[in-house]
Amino acid sequence: MTDITPEVTDRDVYITRSFNAPRELVWKFWTQPEHLASWFGPTETTTPVETISISLEEGGSWNLAMRDNATGDLYPMNTRFVTIREPEYLEMIIDSADTNGLGTLERLRLRVTFHDHGDKTRITLHQGPFTDEQKQQTATGWEQSFVKLDAIFAGAAS
Repeated sequence: MTDITPEVTDRDVYITRSFNAPRELVWKFWTQPEHLASWFGPTETTTPVETISISLEEGGSWNLAMRDNATGDLYPMNTRFVTIREPEYLEMIIDSADTNGLGTLERLRLRVTFHDHGDKTRITLHQGPFTDEQKQQTATGWEQSFVKLDAIFAGAAS
């Protein structure tokens, strides 16, 4: 696949991460509601499967709501697919209401590339632009989410 990732700026989150699972399985955990619900969101949240709707086509939606475990508050994300190249690339535009006091996110771009390494998958995630505070919270949220995903894949291997 040709590298289509645009330049990373200081207002973007850029993460490269490997998972102990084949690319097709990692893809499913991003594109199927029952799998996405099992890992998406920072440690202090859950993403109930009933809040997730995915229409996996360009122009389709990837919508969900994270629930704050302490308060029960919901933080919805309304997302539109721009580009889909199964199972190697997703690009989305996110619009969401106030995200835990950090303000509304509008026209936020999320790009995820899934690199095939046999029994492992490396992803590159590029998301932005953010304010400094939003950037830090988003990076932390992704890292916490990926720890959950690692645990799921570790359990599947045992």
